[in-house]
Amino acid sequence: MQKRKLGNSGLEVSALGFGFMGLNFLDGKGLDKKEATTLLRNAVERGITFFDTAEAYGPYTNEEIVGEGLQPFRKDVVIATKFGCKDARPTTGLDSRPETIRAVTEASLKRLKTDYIDLLYQHRVDPNVPIEDVAGTVKDLIQEGKVKYFGLSEAGPKTIRRAHAVQPVAALQSEYSLFWTEPEKEIIPTLEELGIGFVPFSPLGKGFLTGTIKTKLEEVDRRNIIPRFSEENIKANLILVDALSKIAKQKNVTTGQLALAWLLAQKPWIAPIPGTTKLHRLEENIGSLDVVLTAGELAEINNTVNGITVVGDRYPEVLAKQIDK
Repeated sequence: MQKRKLGNSGLEVSALGFGFMGLNFLDGKGLDKKEATTLLRNAVERGITFFDTAEAYGPYTNEEIVGEGLQPFRKDVVIATKFGCKDARPTTGLDSRPETIRAVTEASLKRLKTDYIDLLYQHRVDPNVPIEDVAGTVKDLIQEGKVKYFGLSEAGPKTIRRAHAVQPVAALQSEYSLFWTEPEKEIIPTLEELGIGFVPFSPLGKGFLTGTIKTKLEEVDRRNIIPRFSEENIKANLILVDALSKIAKQKNVTTGQLALAWLLAQKPWIAPIPGTTKLHRLEENIGSLDVVLTAGELAEINNTVNGITVVGDRYPEVLAKQIDK
């Protein structure tokens, strides 16, 4: 497995990580604990060393699965988790008060069965708590040995700079894919300037870029709350997937592999974290690391994406309000 360093932090991870949210949180078809643990260990066997979870996934149960599943490999893997959602529920609100950060960290350490967290993210920027206080609290936790690196998620350029001035930010985790290229405008230039790594979540557009979604989602699927996944918008956005599928076919790869290879080709300090509940999808994702895109192919992909307008917001209103600008 190829390795990558997240910016100038020195934190080295597998080029492709594993986002665990969907295992028992996102799509309504989560795995039970035994199945999830088996998949997790299959990922380790295939060289993945970077695993992403959060107290809000479940809530709580996701961290427990990661903690138990990775315990035999603890020294060889990088575990990332998050604080910042009130009562560990994204729809409830935000809470990044220093005392909350400490309490959440202690609880996460227990669930993860570890005495340190490799990468601790603020899940969303809390407008009621100065980012300097957040960064300062994590800085103290780093000095105490409970955390190794500090991260932000869905933070804007100004917040990133303010936090970085107090405690170096190792990585930003935000959505970035051929389904959402907005970070290219301000975020990526800011990260490059400051030497911060980028960890794109939903690098496959929450599954849309795999080409497996053709009609409306099942009722139990949590993506139904996302405007972009309404039946009408799915139909409209299929034009993007169809166009990318033609390029992928010419390359003899899957559309998902093309999407991941494109992301990996953007910057050497980008490490996407696709998630899946299926072993064959995990293997397919890992196969993207062998896909080499030429300058001409990258240009073709970019021209294709730039010529198509994706329809629908990427968050429901209650969550869209939490995105930092």
